[in-house]
Amino acid sequence: MPVGTVGTVKTLTPAHLQDARVHMILGNTYHLHLQPGEEIVKAAGGLHQFMNWRGPILTDSGGFQVFSLSGIRTITDHGVVFKSPRDGRLIEMTPERSIQIQNALGADVIMAFDECPPYPASYEAVAAAVTRTTAWLKRCLLAHARQDQALFGIVQGGVYQDLRRRSAEEISALDLPGYAIGGVSVGEPPALIREVVQMTAPWLPPDRPRYLMGVGTYQEIRDAVAAGVDLFDCVIPTRYARHGTVISQGRRWNIKNTPHRRDFSPLDPDCDCYTCQNFSRAYLCHLIRAREILGYTLLAIHNVAELMNYTRRMREAILTNSFHQGWQPWGEDAP
Repeated sequence: MPVGTVGTVKTLTPAHLQDARVHMILGNTYHLHLQPGEEIVKAAGGLHQFMNWRGPILTDSGGFQVFSLSGIRTITDHGVVFKSPRDGRLIEMTPERSIQIQNALGADVIMAFDECPPYPASYEAVAAAVTRTTAWLKRCLLAHARQDQALFGIVQGGVYQDLRRRSAEEISALDLPGYAIGGVSVGEPPALIREVVQMTAPWLPPDRPRYLMGVGTYQEIRDAVAAGVDLFDCVIPTRYARHGTVISQGRRWNIKNTPHRRDFSPLDPDCDCYTCQNFSRAYLCHLIRAREILGYTLLAIHNVAELMNYTRRMREAILTNSFHQGWQPWGEDAP
């Protein structure tokens, strides 16, 4: 799910996303609350109408953003009080308030408000966050007022196996439409992320969607799919594009590098995206070096299409029972 934090997947239009066969995108409760405000989005007819996206939308609860803020914040069992990074005013975010905002935004899938401790965190701090996350989820369920929105719970527990299992069991007992693995990609090394996902996914109901929050590299997605995860979101495709970085056939490289200045071949001759079908590496190198906005758009078109095609190939491999047989879409020498 490409990330459209404030109601836009950066540098891309809805038509670009449709061409890449994107099914679902992400918005963020915290950022949309700050700007333009959920009441404006509601008055426009909801987030779908506001941003002219006809497909499904998932909104994050804002919990990760609140807990990753560097400004002053107070965390209690009631909720979190923090300073707005826009104007310095104090904002209180509670489970009820997060759900109220998401109800107003009108996404198809909304997330429970949770406590997301950064890595590394002590066992005691993570245990307290698990307790609070479960209690907050129950309050989210009571506050949820729209039957046309699916409320997903979030499993916490850090890198501690017993806490992950406890959180998964407590969240699963509430019989929700779907479940997310949270608290990863918050500073851990890749090996620990893989370990946490592999231990957590089997404890979630097999008949409900499993969502791994905030990961998006080739290896992370492949490992998580192997563990039984269905949904992912990450800013990688568009963020990389804004820095001139291309992802293609299992690798990443920078289009600004000198060898590309006279390379008139496409980024990827096997890619059917608009960028690869119409523009050369030399032209894209020129645009990025000149800091032209079109360059960021064209790289983002390709990067999003690349990850969509990658996940599509994995799905096909699963359906043909070849995914666990050394599956590699780019040949033997690819990473």
